[in-house]
Amino acid sequence: MRVILLERIPKLGQMGDIVEVKPGFARNYLIPQGKALRATEEAIQAFEKRRKQLEARNLERKQEAEQLAARIAGRHVTIIRQASDSGALYGSVNARDIAAAFAEDGLNLDRRQVLLTQPLKSLGVHRVTLQLHPEVEVEVTVNVARSPEEAETQLNAAQLLERPPAAEERDEETGGAQA
Repeated sequence: MRVILLERIPKLGQMGDIVEVKPGFARNYLIPQGKALRATEEAIQAFEKRRKQLEARNLERKQEAEQLAARIAGRHVTIIRQASDSGALYGSVNARDIAAAFAEDGLNLDRRQVLLTQPLKSLGVHRVTLQLHPEVEVEVTVNVARSPEEAETQLNAAQLLERPPAAEERDEETGGAQA
Protein backbone atom coordinates (compact mmCIF):
# COMPACT_ATOMS: atom_id res chain seq x y z
CA MET A 1 0.00 0.00 0.00
CA ARG A 2 1.32 3.44 -0.91
CA VAL A 3 1.14 6.16 1.75
CA ILE A 4 2.27 9.78 2.15
CA LEU A 5 4.23 10.32 5.36
CA LEU A 6 3.01 13.26 7.46
CA GLU A 7 6.10 13.17 9.69
CA ARG A 8 9.54 11.59 9.75
CA ILE A 9 9.38 7.87 10.50
CA PRO A 10 12.73 6.22 11.33
CA LYS A 11 13.78 3.57 8.79
CA LEU A 12 10.89 4.57 6.51
CA GLY A 13 11.24 8.14 5.27
CA GLN A 14 10.84 11.90 5.71
CA MET A 15 7.71 14.02 5.75
CA GLY A 16 6.15 14.15 2.30
CA ASP A 17 7.75 10.94 1.04
CA ILE A 18 5.48 8.51 -0.74
CA VAL A 19 6.46 5.04 0.40
CA GLU A 20 5.24 1.50 -0.08
CA VAL A 21 4.38 -0.28 3.18
CA LYS A 22 2.53 -3.43 4.14
CA PRO A 23 -1.23 -2.87 4.26
CA GLY A 24 -1.54 -3.94 7.91
CA PHE A 25 1.18 -1.50 9.01
CA ALA A 26 -0.61 1.34 7.21
CA ARG A 27 -4.13 0.45 8.39
CA ASN A 28 -3.28 -0.44 11.97
CA TYR A 29 -0.52 2.04 12.82
CA LEU A 30 0.41 4.80 10.37
CA ILE A 31 -3.05 6.04 9.36
CA PRO A 32 -4.79 5.80 12.79
CA GLN A 33 -1.84 7.54 14.51
CA GLY A 34 -2.00 10.40 11.99
CA LYS A 35 1.48 9.65 10.69
CA ALA A 36 0.44 8.95 7.08
CA LEU A 37 -2.34 9.22 4.50
CA ARG A 38 -3.28 6.83 1.73
CA ALA A 39 -1.47 8.01 -1.41
CA THR A 40 -4.44 8.79 -3.66
CA GLU A 41 -4.35 11.63 -6.19
CA GLU A 42 -6.70 13.74 -4.04
CA ALA A 43 -4.64 13.09 -0.89
CA ILE A 44 -1.40 14.03 -2.68
CA GLN A 45 -2.91 17.33 -3.87
CA ALA A 46 -4.36 18.07 -0.42
CA PHE A 47 -1.00 17.29 1.18
CA GLU A 48 0.84 19.67 -1.15
CA LYS A 49 -1.61 22.46 -0.19
CA ARG A 50 -1.06 21.77 3.55
CA ARG A 51 2.68 21.05 3.30
CA LYS A 52 3.85 24.44 4.63
CA GLN A 53 1.49 24.20 7.62
CA LEU A 54 2.65 20.67 8.42
CA GLU A 55 6.32 21.61 8.11
CA ALA A 56 5.83 24.66 10.37
CA ARG A 57 3.99 22.56 12.98
CA ASN A 58 6.68 19.87 12.81
CA LEU A 59 9.44 22.48 13.25
CA GLU A 60 7.61 23.96 16.25
CA ARG A 61 7.19 20.53 17.88
CA LYS A 62 10.86 19.75 17.21
CA GLN A 63 11.98 23.00 18.87
CA GLU A 64 9.80 22.25 21.91
CA ALA A 65 11.30 18.76 22.09
CA GLU A 66 14.84 20.19 21.87
CA GLN A 67 14.11 22.58 24.74
CA LEU A 68 12.73 19.72 26.82
CA ALA A 69 15.75 17.58 25.91
CA ALA A 70 18.08 20.32 27.13
CA ARG A 71 16.19 20.42 30.45
CA ILE A 72 16.29 16.66 31.04
CA ALA A 73 19.68 15.73 29.59
CA GLY A 74 21.70 13.99 32.26
CA ARG A 75 18.77 13.54 34.67
CA HIS A 76 18.32 10.32 36.54
CA VAL A 77 15.53 8.48 38.33
CA THR A 78 15.69 5.75 40.92
CA ILE A 79 13.42 2.72 40.83
CA ILE A 80 13.28 0.55 43.94
CA ARG A 81 12.66 -3.18 43.29
CA GLN A 82 13.18 -6.44 45.11
CA ALA A 83 16.08 -8.52 43.85
CA SER A 84 18.06 -11.65 44.63
CA ASP A 85 21.50 -11.63 46.24
CA SER A 86 23.05 -12.00 42.77
CA GLY A 87 21.37 -8.76 41.60
CA ALA A 88 18.68 -10.32 39.41
CA LEU A 89 15.31 -8.59 39.76
CA TYR A 90 12.18 -10.45 40.79
CA GLY A 91 10.35 -9.23 37.71
CA SER A 92 11.64 -6.45 35.48
CA VAL A 93 11.58 -2.72 34.85
CA ASN A 94 9.85 -1.76 31.60
CA ALA A 95 9.11 1.46 29.71
CA ARG A 96 5.91 2.06 31.67
CA ASP A 97 7.82 1.87 34.98
CA ILE A 98 10.44 4.34 33.73
CA ALA A 99 7.78 6.78 32.48
CA ALA A 100 6.00 6.53 35.87
CA ALA A 101 9.27 7.24 37.71
CA PHE A 102 9.82 10.37 35.62
CA ALA A 103 6.19 11.41 36.24
CA GLU A 104 6.85 11.22 40.00
CA ASP A 105 9.89 13.41 39.35
CA GLY A 106 7.68 16.02 37.60
CA LEU A 107 8.25 15.10 33.95
CA ASN A 108 5.30 13.63 32.06
CA LEU A 109 6.42 11.13 29.45
CA ASP A 110 4.50 8.66 27.38
CA ARG A 111 5.77 5.09 27.70
CA ARG A 112 6.24 5.01 23.91
CA GLN A 113 8.89 7.73 24.27
CA VAL A 114 11.07 5.39 26.35
CA LEU A 115 13.19 3.30 23.98
CA LEU A 116 14.06 -0.07 25.50
CA THR A 117 15.09 -3.04 23.38
CA GLN A 118 14.27 -5.30 26.32
CA PRO A 119 13.17 -4.79 29.95
CA LEU A 120 15.81 -4.14 32.60
CA LYS A 121 16.27 -7.31 34.65
CA SER A 122 19.20 -6.49 36.93
CA LEU A 123 20.17 -4.01 39.60
CA GLY A 124 22.46 -1.17 38.62
CA VAL A 125 22.71 2.07 36.70
CA HIS A 126 21.34 1.82 33.15
CA ARG A 127 21.46 4.33 30.27
CA VAL A 128 18.07 4.72 28.59
CA THR A 129 17.18 6.72 25.48
CA LEU A 130 14.06 8.90 25.39
CA GLN A 131 12.66 9.84 21.99
CA LEU A 132 10.87 13.17 22.50
CA HIS A 133 10.33 13.75 18.76
CA PRO A 134 11.18 11.62 15.72
CA GLU A 135 14.33 13.74 15.32
CA VAL A 136 15.16 14.44 19.01
CA GLU A 137 16.55 11.83 21.40
CA VAL A 138 18.14 12.27 24.82
CA GLU A 139 19.89 9.84 27.16
CA VAL A 140 18.96 9.58 30.84
CA THR A 141 20.07 7.37 33.70
CA VAL A 142 17.81 4.82 35.40
CA ASN A 143 19.10 3.51 38.70
CA VAL A 144 17.50 0.22 39.77
CA ALA A 145 18.22 -0.64 43.40
CA ARG A 146 16.84 -2.50 46.43
CA SER A 147 16.82 0.59 48.70
CA PRO A 148 17.44 4.34 48.49
CA GLU A 149 20.79 3.91 50.26
CA GLU A 150 21.91 1.30 47.74
CA ALA A 151 20.73 3.56 44.90
CA GLU A 152 22.90 6.41 46.18
CA THR A 153 25.93 4.11 46.47
CA GLN A 154 25.39 2.77 42.92
CA LEU A 155 25.00 6.27 41.48
CA ASN A 156 28.19 7.50 43.19
CA ALA A 157 30.11 4.48 41.89
CA ALA A 158 28.80 5.02 38.35
CA GLN A 159 29.79 8.70 38.46
CA LEU A 160 33.31 7.77 39.58
CA LEU A 161 33.65 5.35 36.66
CA GLU A 162 32.50 7.99 34.14
CA ARG A 163 34.79 10.74 35.48
CA PRO A 164 38.09 11.18 33.57
CA PRO A 165 41.24 10.83 35.70
CA ALA A 166 42.60 14.04 37.26
CA ALA A 167 45.84 15.60 35.92
CA GLU A 168 47.99 14.12 38.71
CA GLU A 169 46.60 10.63 38.07
CA ARG A 170 47.36 10.96 34.33
CA ASP A 171 50.99 11.90 35.09
CA GLU A 172 51.37 8.83 37.31
CA GLU A 173 49.93 6.62 34.57
CA THR A 174 52.38 7.94 31.97
CA GLY A 175 55.33 7.75 34.35
CA GLY A 176 55.62 11.52 34.67
CA ALA A 177 56.66 11.85 31.00
CA GLN A 178 55.05 14.71 29.15
CA ALA A 179 54.99 15.25 25.41
